[in-house]
Order: sequence, then C-alpha cells, then structure tokens
Amino acid sequence: MDLRDATWTDVRDCETDLAVVPVGSTEQHGPHAPLGTDVVTAEAVADAGLERVEREVVRAPAIPVGIAEEHRQFPGTMWVSADTFRNYVREAVESLAHHGFDRVVIVNGHGGNVDALREVGARITRDGDAYAVPFTWFEAVGEHTAEMGHGGPLETALLRHCEPELVREDRIDEARDGRAESWGDWTSYANLAYDAAEFTDNGVVGDPEDGDARRGEELLELAADGLARLLEAVAERDVSRPPRRE
Repeated sequence: MDLRDATWTDVRDCETDLAVVPVGSTEQHGPHAPLGTDVVTAEAVADAGLERVEREVVRAPAIPVGIAEEHRQFPGTMWVSADTFRNYVREAVESLAHHGFDRVVIVNGHGGNVDALREVGARITRDGDAYAVPFTWFEAVGEHTAEMGHGGPLETALLRHCEPELVREDRIDEARDGRAESWGDWTSYANLAYDAAEFTDNGVVGDPEDGDARRGEELLELAADGLARLLEAVAERDVSRPPRRE
C-alpha cells in the first residue's frame, strides 16, 4: 500500500505492521544526472523490493533532503544538519508506529545518510518506539559496490534502466572529463577533503560510461532481492530487547 495514494480508511483496514520509508538526497550528481538521483534510486529499489514479497507492506513517501553539505559548492544542492535529519526520520517513523506500523525498513540512496540512519535506527529500537533497520541499496549489490563513486557507473546505470530520460546523454563526455577516480584526497589513511569540490571538478566520481542500462537492470535485481530478504527477516524477527545480563 502506497500512503500517497491511499485514503485513511484504506490504512485503517490495512493488516500489517511492516513499512518501508525511502530516503534520499537532493544534491549534485555531475552535469549528466539529476539532483534527485538518490531519491529516484531509493524509490526504484523500494518499489522493486516490495514486488518481490507476498506479504502486505506500507510504502511511505520518500524523504528527499538529507545530509549533503559536502556538495554545497554545486548549485541546487540542499541539505540539513545531521541532528535535523535524525530527528525528522525518527519522527516520521514514530508517526508510522503510532498507526501500528512499527517494523520499518528505511531504504537509503545516499552515502551521506548512512551513519545517521544507523544511529537513528538504534535509538528508535532501543527506546521501544518501533523496530527500524536502514538498508542502503548500493551496499547490497555484491562486487559492484566497490565501484559506487558519485554520479558514476552504478547510479548512472540504475538511472539508465529505471528512468533513462533523466540522464543527459549529451553531457556524458563532460562528466567523464571532470571526474575524480575515487572519493576524497587521502594521506596516511586520512581523508584531507571535507567537500566534494576539493577533489572533483564537476562532482562526478567514477566513470558514468561504465554504467549502461543492462548493468542497471542487474543492480536493481540484486538490490531488490536483498531488500525482499530483509523485509522477510524484519517481519519474522523477535524484536523484544534482550534482558540485562546477570
């Protein structure tokens, strides 16, 4: 059930405690990919994962702005503080739990959200408001994960498969010319850079040309299968907190 399209009476009659919340970001993804890439990909994976489970699941609207100040030099990027983001996600999940949807998988499409989502999932769960688990799609695609980058092969591939009209194909050469090969500027295992503009001219990390639609289809299959397995595990898990050890 998609809450965007449902009525309150539809929700009242819904017999499930399981929900999915897509979370992304509105930030630069180079000259060829849209600012909403992380939202588009999170929603695509969420929807494909839901198609693979037989049980009923509530699908919440996506949260479109995340922790993305590292892209602030690129026009159009939006961000909120980590505190604001954690509070917003927590309260959104708490509102679902208020209606009985207290097992929640947060489907994430943005690397900058990862740490905060793990923290907020733990806080929600430990406080007993709900059981919340974050799932970041590009961490669930096997050997492809190592090539994640930014506006690079994986995100471009998934866009080309799911919404190809959003990719500015006439700007791929421009994206390749100004890209960085890896994220950050590293010395002695320390990243000297805080903002993306310190190491990539146009915001791209990795080669978008290596991400065709066929690869995007494979990525969606892998991520959706992983999400479906997670949903089943969350639905069946004993979510009571372990007792104090004596």
